[in-house]
Amino acid sequence: MDQPRSKPRPERRLSLMRRFFDSEASGGMILMGVTVIALVLANSPAAGLYFGVLKTYVLGLSVLHWINDALMAVFFLLVGLEIKREMLDGQLSTWPRRILPGIAALGGMIVPALVYLAITRSEPQLHHGWAIPTATDIAFALGVLTILGPRVPASLKIFLTALAILDDLGAIVIIAVFYTSDLSLTMLGAAGLCLLVLVAFNRFSVASVVPYLLVGGVMWFFVLKSGIHATLAGVALALTIPLHPNPKKTRAEDAPLHRLEHALHKPVAYGIIPIFGLANAGVALSGLSLDALLSPLPLGIAMGLLIGKQVGVFSFAYAAVHLGLADMPAGASRLQCYGVALLCGIGFTMSLFIGALAFPDDPLLGDEAKIGVLMGSVLSALAGYVLLSFAPRETLQVREAKSM
Repeated sequence: MDQPRSKPRPERRLSLMRRFFDSEASGGMILMGVTVIALVLANSPAAGLYFGVLKTYVLGLSVLHWINDALMAVFFLLVGLEIKREMLDGQLSTWPRRILPGIAALGGMIVPALVYLAITRSEPQLHHGWAIPTATDIAFALGVLTILGPRVPASLKIFLTALAILDDLGAIVIIAVFYTSDLSLTMLGAAGLCLLVLVAFNRFSVASVVPYLLVGGVMWFFVLKSGIHATLAGVALALTIPLHPNPKKTRAEDAPLHRLEHALHKPVAYGIIPIFGLANAGVALSGLSLDALLSPLPLGIAMGLLIGKQVGVFSFAYAAVHLGLADMPAGASRLQCYGVALLCGIGFTMSLFIGALAFPDDPLLGDEAKIGVLMGSVLSALAGYVLLSFAPRETLQVREAKSM
């Protein structure tokens, strides 16, 4: 399939990144709003209607399953497109660019999982949720950075974006390896045949995205029935979409990947993710006590996000810089980097998604997982915002002193 470009085009890449910031950040603000709406609905006289609609079956699946298995497959398609573009022709196209966010993302997955397992160690039935606090919600995090405006240098926004993209890649691997149920080899084989057709489209430089989407839709059905989570079909489809333009075209923007990514950004940011948040963030809080909030599952998730994420991301990034493996983001102070590490504890979308996979048959544990995600994400957002509001930017004099 596609190979990395030898001569990247920084002007176009910066333009893409700017559009990415705009859509993700504003989408994150909308997500904050629908989260509040979901909580209000779940704790109002309309709660019966709210939960009743989500449990209504349409064409063999409940509305909630259509959202989590079908709409989120489109979200994962966009995630896969972004990962492929950034790896081959963007901010992660070279190893020097991958090192700092890659090491930070690794720490941001390992340490939260360890914190969670330490808190839930006495209850083995909860161990399956270890991956819930390992995720970072880029839309929410960039939304907070946007509110802060010019007080945060652009280099930190790029660092956070790259880290979150690699974090998403790690989440995809975790879902594929650890959250797969009993496999149907027949359905898996049929999905594999669809993937081969998609690879053939790529090899023969099929420029229209329509054949990819049609075969991808069939592949999604087979993956849904195979035991592997259906959203992974979106990632597999993304990896087969050609990145480079047809040889007869002259503009990189004419490439199928760029056209599809551009077409999906707004529907996903302003439609699919808010719908997912509205459907999954609602949890009844009536009768919720302090003991319930401090029980192992919600506490493990909340502390994994709030403590594990900041410690993992910052300590691993600091070690990489200290050992000379990478450079600090330009114009950013260590305190600002620490503030961004705090924002990485906003795990909302992917954490809620993994929580639904970890405890699919236990509504009580599912609600406790949601509470933990909400607590950890809100506390991380507030702490990161406050710190970055007062954190001084690194001045030219300070950078020159460090280099002496």
